[in-house]
Amino acid sequence: MTEKNEYSDKPVGVVGSGSFGITICNLLAENVDEILLYARRPEVFEAIKARTGIYSQLSPKVKASDDLEKLAAACQIIFPVVPSRYFREVIRDLAPFLKPSHFLIHGTKGLDTVIEGENLKLQSIKTMSQVIEEESVVCRIGCLSGPNLSAEILEGQPAATLLASRYTEVIKAGQVLLRSPRFQVYGTHDIIGAELAGVLKNVIALAAGLLGGKGLGKNIWALLITRGLSEMIHIGKAMGADAKAFLGVAGIGDLVATASGTKSRNYTAGMRIAQGEKMEDIVNESSEMIEGIKTLETVHYLMQQKNISAPIFEITYRVIFKGMSLDRAIGFLMTYPYEVDVDFM
Repeated sequence: MTEKNEYSDKPVGVVGSGSFGITICNLLAENVDEILLYARRPEVFEAIKARTGIYSQLSPKVKASDDLEKLAAACQIIFPVVPSRYFREVIRDLAPFLKPSHFLIHGTKGLDTVIEGENLKLQSIKTMSQVIEEESVVCRIGCLSGPNLSAEILEGQPAATLLASRYTEVIKAGQVLLRSPRFQVYGTHDIIGAELAGVLKNVIALAAGLLGGKGLGKNIWALLITRGLSEMIHIGKAMGADAKAFLGVAGIGDLVATASGTKSRNYTAGMRIAQGEKMEDIVNESSEMIEGIKTLETVHYLMQQKNISAPIFEITYRVIFKGMSLDRAIGFLMTYPYEVDVDFM
């Protein structure tokens, strides 16, 4: 039985019916009486109603919705949890029904990029909170970041997240809605830092998967994590984030979780590439987006434009997109002349 709180009897919306959308729904069901889960495709809408396939895991409190106007009218608080590739399109579809009083707390770990002609423009690289600001009247925006492996949370294993927003009321609302004895919610006002930490760690998870697929051990994995974190911080600072954002749950915490095993899509993709599979085949076969691959391409462009030195990101790009051999890549990194250990404080 739900313990009563100020949001208990108010419907909460979730837009995005993938594994993390299901996870958010079940976390919400601990604290509210009704959740509306939006599905754009008719077959997914019917599957949610019938509780078939992956939707058999959903709480009975979750109801299927195929109408964004009705969802926005019923729900003051909405969680958009869709892949970055479709995020702007979904927010545009939702925007006509949003008011300044809405809270939007997204759970998408990716970057939005707009190609102008044949080129990617530096000013066209946006975080998901920036997309919401550009496409809607909503200003009370939040972001969920942190080690949120859906399978473990759905099993009821203990976990935590970081909820970032410039607005304290958004953080407090998210904490009331999502907290449970098995799920902790920390808060921060550095939303850009939280978003970029969640985005950039996907690339290091890809690189960790390459090492795992090669059968290498924990020594080089630890080296990758520590030096990779340093590069994440340098890139994040160049994009306007504070270094502190990378040293907590959304940075080190999420990095360790997603770079250490096959429950992470990015780690699994890297492992399969190391074992000889083609990146294009892995992407096409995946039922959910592998955000690290798209992020790597975008960040590589950013590194070139801003003259950022990030050897692990650069070498991972060459392995994934240019066919560089993994043995040569590892040899390059092992002989790279790092000057100091901790160079970001």
